[in-house]
Amino acid sequence: MRRTRQLLCILLAGVVLAGCGLGGGGDESAQRVTIYTGRTQNLIEPILERFAKETGIDVDVRYGQSSDLALLIDEEGGRTPADVFLSQTPSAVGYLDHKGRLGRLPDDVLSLVPPTARADDGSWVGFSGRKRVLVYNPAKVPAATLPRSVLDMTGPQWKGRVGIAPPNASFQDFVSAMRVKLGDDATSRWLKGMADNDAFTFANNTAIVAAVGRGEIDVGLVNHYYVLQAKAENPSFSALNHDFPSDDLGNLLIVTAASIVKGSKHTEEATALVRYLLQEDAQRYFSDQTYEYPLAAGVAPSSALPPMSFDQVEGVDFDRLGGDLESTRALIRAAGLEG
Repeated sequence: MRRTRQLLCILLAGVVLAGCGLGGGGDESAQRVTIYTGRTQNLIEPILERFAKETGIDVDVRYGQSSDLALLIDEEGGRTPADVFLSQTPSAVGYLDHKGRLGRLPDDVLSLVPPTARADDGSWVGFSGRKRVLVYNPAKVPAATLPRSVLDMTGPQWKGRVGIAPPNASFQDFVSAMRVKLGDDATSRWLKGMADNDAFTFANNTAIVAAVGRGEIDVGLVNHYYVLQAKAENPSFSALNHDFPSDDLGNLLIVTAASIVKGSKHTEEATALVRYLLQEDAQRYFSDQTYEYPLAAGVAPSSALPPMSFDQVEGVDFDRLGGDLESTRALIRAAGLEG
């Protein structure tokens, strides 16, 4: 029996069919690895290119939403060309683990992160962390009026003012975490409350942050790093992040997860890639360039990141989070929100 543990998913839609090849190209005898990734292309591609250049391993990449790719790998079964699945969120790898589609990572890879940042059975390992926040436009929303809890977003004062991204894997993980903590009935009521409150729906977090920055909507539920990236590109970008209290569901820290697909024909190359993502240079890339929190032991976060204590946050039982991804998506749709 797998022990229950506290995940680093902590309180603190369509698949892109075109793949992308990186590396030396062409030689059938060359080392290669096929990656299905739910990470946004501009965030993950630079480090995959670096891996290909430094190791000589050709990399073929398929981009899409994490949940859609997980469903695709399950549907493809033993025919899947995927060697590695890089998920934007833990629910998608949890779904594949529940379906028996993932292999076990070597102990020397698993030991690179704390126990809370990896699966009990060794099927996946976290390689960066992203915190859920409320992005807001200070010209339209005084800081003193910001909500104390994400559950307050269904209140009348937020009617027609909030942006969410139901197709996004991070939002789906947030909903899954709510199911674990509060139950399906309470989660369904919150989702329906958001729909009844005329929440604006977007395809992704980037679109929400841009809309808030332009003043088209007042606030939005997103990951923390989008505002930091926008400010790095445009220092005059006006939107800000609001952190919910550490014991609130709105303060969820969601890990990105790396796994090797069971039956992979390139396990050596796949393992090399996962190990590479946890080395100091790659961890610093995620921290310095994409503004995510490093998970590998001994790697300090960038000074550009707000301080965060992993010890002061409440845990969510990950063993219950990923196995029922389809039900989470169904709850979102039933509320009148597309997911």
